[in-house]
Amino acid sequence: MRVALVFAAVLCSVPAFAQSAPPPMVGDKPLVQVKPRNAASAKPQSMAVRLQSCLDIDDGTKERLNCYDAVIKPEPKEKAPTAKRVTDCKFTKEEDERLACFNGFVESMPKLPKS
Repeated sequence: MRVALVFAAVLCSVPAFAQSAPPPMVGDKPLVQVKPRNAASAKPQSMAVRLQSCLDIDDGTKERLNCYDAVIKPEPKEKAPTAKRVTDCKFTKEEDERLACFNGFVESMPKLPKS
């Protein structure tokens, strides 16, 4: 019985010893992790490019509206004013109307490069 208890104690203590090890060192400096080159040089995309990428999703679907809403957070109002620019679509309360509003503006935009 004591052997089993000692064996269990040793098994439980091994992960604790493994976690307390110091970080890997190169000479007297800690090892530094480098990000991949393409991730470091990636520029944040403009709002127009992100909105146009939503056009790749099937029209009239909840997924396309979710894509638009991820770019421009919705802020529904009871009496939304007529949209004069794409950012005004966020005030439309009804989802179908908001989707139609976004589609109208985004489809009329000139196509921009995605990079």
